[in-house]
Amino acid sequence: MKHIVSVSLGSSKRDHSVEMEILGQALKIERIGTDGSMDKMIEMIKDMDGKVDAFGLGGMDLYIFAGTRRYILRDAQKVASAAKLTPIVDGSGLKNTLERKVINYLRDNTDLLPPDTQVLMVCAMDRFGMAQALAQSGCSLMLGDLKFVLGLPLILKSLGSLEVVASIIVPGVRLLPFKYLYPTGSKQDKGTPKHGKYYQKADIIAGDFHFIRRYMPARLEGKSIITNTVTSDDVKLLKDRGVRYLVTTTPEIKGRSFGTNVMEAVLVALSGERDELTSEEYSQLLSDINFKPRVELLNS
Repeated sequence: MKHIVSVSLGSSKRDHSVEMEILGQALKIERIGTDGSMDKMIEMIKDMDGKVDAFGLGGMDLYIFAGTRRYILRDAQKVASAAKLTPIVDGSGLKNTLERKVINYLRDNTDLLPPDTQVLMVCAMDRFGMAQALAQSGCSLMLGDLKFVLGLPLILKSLGSLEVVASIIVPGVRLLPFKYLYPTGSKQDKGTPKHGKYYQKADIIAGDFHFIRRYMPARLEGKSIITNTVTSDDVKLLKDRGVRYLVTTTPEIKGRSFGTNVMEAVLVALSGERDELTSEEYSQLLSDINFKPRVELLNS
């Protein structure tokens, strides 16, 4: 049995473990949160290194993207470097393949993406593949990277402007402690609706669920959410707030949608490779497995 472990900077309240079979191989998949402690993440990775088949780096990005440029976040690099024997991935490779496929699937098989759909992308550099696919599908984007991540009073409207801004600020931002860039530990359970007006302008809110939840207003009637990791409690929260459709880019597995870092680690473990795969290799494995997004009607 192959053993995949996502070691997460996030809350331990979201821990989960399942056993399943994919492509004829038995898998044990675990998610273990460290409640915001990078020291604990490093300790756990060192302890399990060489004993499991693949690590997922959860609750933090190792890489962020803008156009063709890939930036490494310093704190995440410190954590990832604790793995010397077992491959460790953060989900970015899968985001650039699977999430493009998901947007194309929604465009071709649902009525969620008619021309000029207004999409609030809470952080596009975290999921640049999804953002590009949305733009190519004719959506109008509101990019929240500066406002949602850095607290700056600016919403960008094009991926070109995001690339220019990223080239200026990311070389410095990537050196900041990760806690200033992303909600970690108990902060994931806290929220403020201060950016609610941007949610109301959008038909679809897309991106990382912790950013979506952190600034989500009390009511979201008729809106659709495209995201990744959600638990059954998260689904109930979205339903209670009036969300119409929930789309998760990874499939539901025994009561939750695991993060892209987990699913990327699964693919790496199935391949038997030591390093992250190429886009072509990810695409082939996704086709072999026949991954489809979860599209759930919460409120008619």
